[in-house]
Amino acid sequence: MKLLRKAPTGMLAFTLIWIGQFASLLGSGMTGFGLSIWAWQATGQATALALAAFFFTGPTMLLSPLAGALVDRSNRKLVMMLSDIAAGLTTLALLILYATGHLQIWHIYVTNVIQGAFRAFQWPAYSAAMSTMLRKEDLGRANGMLYMAEAASGILAPVAAAALIGVIGIGGIFIVDIATLAFAILMLLLVHVPQPVETEAGRAGRGTLWQESGYGFRYILARPSLLGLQLTFFFFNLLLSFSGVLQAPMILSRTGNDTVTLGGVQSVAGVGMLLGGVVMSAWGGPKRRVLGVLGGMFFSALLGGALMGLGRSALVWSIAGFGSMFFLPICNGSSQAIWQSKVAPDVQGRVFATRLLIAQITAPVAMLAAGPLADRVFEPAMMPGGSLAGLFGGWVGTGPGAGMALTFVVTGLLGALVSIASYLVPHVRNAEDLLPDHDAATAS
Repeated sequence: MKLLRKAPTGMLAFTLIWIGQFASLLGSGMTGFGLSIWAWQATGQATALALAAFFFTGPTMLLSPLAGALVDRSNRKLVMMLSDIAAGLTTLALLILYATGHLQIWHIYVTNVIQGAFRAFQWPAYSAAMSTMLRKEDLGRANGMLYMAEAASGILAPVAAAALIGVIGIGGIFIVDIATLAFAILMLLLVHVPQPVETEAGRAGRGTLWQESGYGFRYILARPSLLGLQLTFFFFNLLLSFSGVLQAPMILSRTGNDTVTLGGVQSVAGVGMLLGGVVMSAWGGPKRRVLGVLGGMFFSALLGGALMGLGRSALVWSIAGFGSMFFLPICNGSSQAIWQSKVAPDVQGRVFATRLLIAQITAPVAMLAAGPLADRVFEPAMMPGGSLAGLFGGWVGTGPGAGMALTFVVTGLLGALVSIASYLVPHVRNAEDLLPDHDAATAS
């Protein structure tokens, strides 16, 4: 009982949650890697992998406004726990289907829909909880820790999954995933997550569930700097989603289905994100966080897009993946710190859910288009003698995977241009000066 009365708070509580989420990310990453290999071997088409990503992302986007309103009305710790439980139940369903020999590609689509729906609740609850648990000065470092966890799982999950598939099979990997989710829930049970104090913004946002679901849009539209930041991510994510979903099939196509190479490239990229997260955690990001957002976006696009597409070997792909992922925690961590310090905590669920929707609503469309465009347009066009082979064959080569590589180059260059164009917009460049911190607004 003493443990319950003295539940950890502050940075200690956040660290315990972080440890649990790291374990969960590792298990989920192993499952994702294993299912990607299974789906590719079962279908041999990039469309199958793109659809799997779509069915995960689509429900997240669709439900985000409603989820944000419910998060602000609910206990945020409980919301995070329920999301983890839902993920565990869907993984259990996949385990049963696989063990009985009934697993089909459409089963993955269905479970991804369920997991994506609960992710709509998990992300705004987790992000908003950080604002009530931590001091403003710790937000940049804490966000760096989040990317450290994501990166470490990115390093370990592909290697562990590739090594363990031959030993315990995909069924064993499912069991590991379920165990890590249970551990994450245990960590949440141990800590105290404060609920936010009501602010003027929270009172202004009261209403029916439908009205509160739309409050995030009204909040962002009334603040041009926040809207400008989200439109930047809107266009950036549109471009990078086209290529991102094609990374696994591109590498597999260009290496003759070499899963070891794919796992190695993804692991090196994870090292880059890990080091970027370490830097962000220790540094906290640049004093002007907008520079961290746009600068990180610029280098991530050039390296993870253009250089990844131009590469034709594991070495170049690894360098591109490492560099791209190194800058990603600086970009996203800086952005997250801006929003957490500027938006009142009791409306962050709604605002952050809307923010996620604006930034990523184009991703499902891009994912749906990427597979068919690769399979039916760009891949045939970049075969020897194809309609685009003469123009771009010297850049990305020809043959299997070349069409997908061309997609990487084009979207990477355009993504870098988005960051430059956003810097030229005063409302974006000067966002931190134009927007008051939420604690300053409360004090006044």
